[in-house]
Amino acid sequence: VPAAFRDAGNQWFGLTSRARIVYASKDRVAEGEVTTYEDLTDPKWKGRICTRSGTHAYNTALTAAMLEHHGPEYTKTWLEGLKANLAMKPQGNDRAQVKSIWAGECDISLGNTYYMGEMLEDEEQRAWANSVRIEFPVFENGGTHVNISGVAMTAHAKHPDDALAFMEFLTSPEAQSIYAAANHEYPVSDAAQPSELVASWGSFTPDNIDLTALASERGEALKLTQEIDFDG
Repeated sequence: VPAAFRDAGNQWFGLTSRARIVYASKDRVAEGEVTTYEDLTDPKWKGRICTRSGTHAYNTALTAAMLEHHGPEYTKTWLEGLKANLAMKPQGNDRAQVKSIWAGECDISLGNTYYMGEMLEDEEQRAWANSVRIEFPVFENGGTHVNISGVAMTAHAKHPDDALAFMEFLTSPEAQSIYAAANHEYPVSDAAQPSELVASWGSFTPDNIDLTALASERGEALKLTQEIDFDG
């Protein structure tokens, strides 16, 4: 498991990763028009962006990454700029934002990659998914923001040896492929490949911020989000 996806003290490690990307309308947004997370404050996006609550864990993690890259002053201004470009007050989940794009209420939205797979599997939501494509924005001085689905052993596990053996099995190429295909995410192991569907969304360079460092910024990220009344 790459160092970026595990705790330095081996308390936890990632099994699969998901990217925090932009869903873009196939009809109203040109390919390559979405470039960076910083660019989401550009006036050209005014009234065109949808997102779930800024205080949700997914968006708080993205804001924490912005803090790591640029510091609090820049990040606060970025949050204010992003809010100014929203088509509506934050509401619903990531899939609801894609539905809003399909309905013509906005043109782009923040979301996690795996929701594309989930929407394509749902008869009602398939039309939403087919109305958008995935764009992989990057930080100006980094890569695409990612988070993980991970595993940890509890402090009072009754069968720690068996638990550890199972955890290690989950990092094997076979288990990685099965798990990643089931949850529409990317295997953390280089020895396993993403499913054909996930691979079809394109490749990206993950951001290089350590997840432990990211976690340490979450409190400040939440504070800034609430300070500017992002959801208001």
